Amino acid sequence: MSVEEWREKSDRICRQLQNCTLFTQAKTILAYFSVRQEPDLSPLFADSQYRWGFPRCIGKSLTWHFYTPLDTVQIGAYGITEPHPQAPIVHPEAVDLILVPSVACDYQGYRLGYGGGYYDRLLSSPGWASKSTIGIVFDFAYLPQLPVDVWDKPLQAVISENRCS
Repeated sequence: MSVEEWREKSDRICRQLQNCTLFTQAKTILAYFSVRQEPDLSPLFADSQYRWGFPRCIGKSLTWHFYTPLDTVQIGAYGITEPHPQAPIVHPEAVDLILVPSVACDYQGYRLGYGGGYYDRLLSSPGWASKSTIGIVFDFAYLPQLPVDVWDKPLQAVISENRCS
């Protein structure tokens, strides 16, 4: 996908999110910094009506930190941009919504990630399992069915540039 097409499709996903009830009713949202041409949600991060949290990979787990566009970031595990380690930690009870990066999603809400299992472990752990989730994916990767393992949990919703389901 060209950079122009990626930007345009990412912007359309941002607009879809802004019209999604799960998103508009949230106050604290966990998001991600785009890598490998994942949909880029960064235009949303300047919206101060939301408190934003971003992950840091610590061992085999994700630790979440609050972030504003003025905060410093660093490159962490797997070349992913992360908040500074000293940024305040986001605890599960503060979170209203998790935006989950996805390589692909299916119509039942199951997703494929990059294979590290970080989100699978997070979304099945105490305190996090009941959080609202939206998978973020491009239309070409929104598929009728994906292979599902016993530990996989469906997301509440999936958003692409042309769908909010």
